[in-house]
Amino acid sequence: MDYLYGGQSLRRMGNAHPNTLPNQAFPTADGYMILAIGNDGQFARFCHAADRPEWDQDERFATNAARLAHRDVLIPLLREITAQRGTHEWIALLEQHAVPCGPINTVADVFADEQVRARGMQIAMEHSLAGSVPLVASPMRLSDTPVQYSEAPPQLGQHTRAVLCERLGHAQEAVEGPRRKGVLA
Repeated sequence: MDYLYGGQSLRRMGNAHPNTLPNQAFPTADGYMILAIGNDGQFARFCHAADRPEWDQDERFATNAARLAHRDVLIPLLREITAQRGTHEWIALLEQHAVPCGPINTVADVFADEQVRARGMQIAMEHSLAGSVPLVASPMRLSDTPVQYSEAPPQLGQHTRAVLCERLGHAQEAVEGPRRKGVLA
């Protein structure tokens, strides 16, 4: 929107938002969380929850425009304070104060999540060569046409001959030369 309305291309900022602050990832004592504070009221609630009510009254931080102008001062202060508690402790505290936030999960955290488990998002299928293969289920849940899992994903090269010879009509000899040279799996 900055470009469409103002004609300016903003510089890349990683996961930080160019127009609202704080709105990015922050370290915690045991991981990371995202703060998505979108207005001055949310910032004030954050300050009180974090036992820094003076930040809300500081003219450098009292408004979003001021916070943006003093990003280089505020971000290190926020990083210092967020690193003092664990992710789950912060999330519980900030949710009580209606401050938008969320954990940044590891892959293990994702699959341990109550909702992910309830939706059956991790499945296993039997593979003819590899045995039981863990997979991510489709997130689609269609009542009339549910997703059906008929075959596990193939191993590298498992279907090369069938595709090239049976489906595309190439001669066996034409396929074997490149396979021996390692060009085809």
